[in-house]
Amino acid sequence: MSATETTATQSLTPEAFPFTQPELMVRYVTDTGKILPRKYTHLSAKQQRRVTATIKRSRAMLLSK
Repeated sequence: MSATETTATQSLTPEAFPFTQPELMVRYVTDTGKILPRKYTHLSAKQQRRVTATIKRSRAMLLSK
């Protein structure tokens, strides 16, 4: 991974993750595919809702578990 890829990934907020890149959402999903609760992700309620919607959209498109 190059330096530009690293900074581009770090600059994305959790709610701005594109659903076409499920590898960015790994930290919000368990190994079995369950979405982690706010208690573990430390996101605000609004951010958690957006992350959840993005993960579900990704699943619907069969891009992730």
